[in-house]
Amino acid sequence: MAKRLPTILPDLTFEESLEITKIHSISGILNDEGLISKRPFRYPHHTITETALVGGGRIPKPGEASLAHLGVLFLDELLEFNRKTLEVLRIPMEDRKINISRVGTNISYPCNFMLIGSMNPCPCGYYGSREKECTCTLRQRNAYKSKLSGPMIDRFDMHINVPSVNYEDINDINIETSKSIQDRVNKARKIQQKRYKNYSIYSNSELTSKLIEKYCILDIKTKEILNSYFKKMKLTSRSYFKVLKVARTIADLNNEEQIKTEHMLEAMQYRSLDKIK
Repeated sequence: MAKRLPTILPDLTFEESLEITKIHSISGILNDEGLISKRPFRYPHHTITETALVGGGRIPKPGEASLAHLGVLFLDELLEFNRKTLEVLRIPMEDRKINISRVGTNISYPCNFMLIGSMNPCPCGYYGSREKECTCTLRQRNAYKSKLSGPMIDRFDMHINVPSVNYEDINDINIETSKSIQDRVNKARKIQQKRYKNYSIYSNSELTSKLIEKYCILDIKTKEILNSYFKKMKLTSRSYFKVLKVARTIADLNNEEQIKTEHMLEAMQYRSLDKIK
C-alpha cells in the first residue's frame, strides 16, 4: 500500500521537479534522464544510521529524509528502527529542512516529505486479529509499543489500524484505480494552491496556527465535538492542529468550502493511537 502511494499523490510542478533533481544531483545518484518527473519513494532498512537518515558525513551529503523531499519516506517495521535514529526525525518533520554543521561550514537541505510508518500491533503480530488469537501479555504489548515515543506519535497526522485482508478482498477486481484517486487529489491540491497563493505554501499540511484560524473555521456544533474529543483523548496542541488540517483536507476532497461535522468526525477516526488516559 505504501509503495502505491506516490501514484495517487499530486502531479509534480516544474519547480518541484527542479528541487528534487538538485538534491539527487548533489547526492550523485541522478541518472541520465534529466529532470526527475516522479515523486521520490525512499525505503531505508531499519538498520540505517542517523547520518544516513538525515544526512551528514565528512563532506555533508543529503540523507534519506532529503532524498524523499516532496515524496514519500517509508519506514517499514517502524519499531525495529533504533529509537534514537527515529528521534532525529522530529525536528526535520517540523521544520521541513535539515541543518548540518561542520567546521567552517553550515549546510541546509530541504526535507518536506510524507512519512509513512508501518508496524505490527504486538510482538506476535496478532493483537486485535479476527483470525488468530494474540499470544502476547499486556506487559509485552506495552513494552513493544513504548519503543515509539509520544512526541514521535504526535508528529503523525494519522494512525490507522489495518485489519488482515481475506481471500475475497484480495481477488476483488472491482477496485478503484490509482488514476481515479489521483484525479481527486489533484483537484484538492488545486483548491489549496489557489487558497494559499499569497502565502508561499502548497497544501494544508503547511498551515501555520495563524492560517488555521483563518481557513479552518468551524460551526458551533463541530467546535463542541472537537472540544469534547480534545478533552476526552487529552490531546496535545500539535495533535489538535493536525486533526484540523486533516478535516480541512477531507473537506477539500469533497469540494466543500466549509469544514462540516462529518469531515471532523472522519478526521477523528484516523487517530487510532490516541488513548483515553
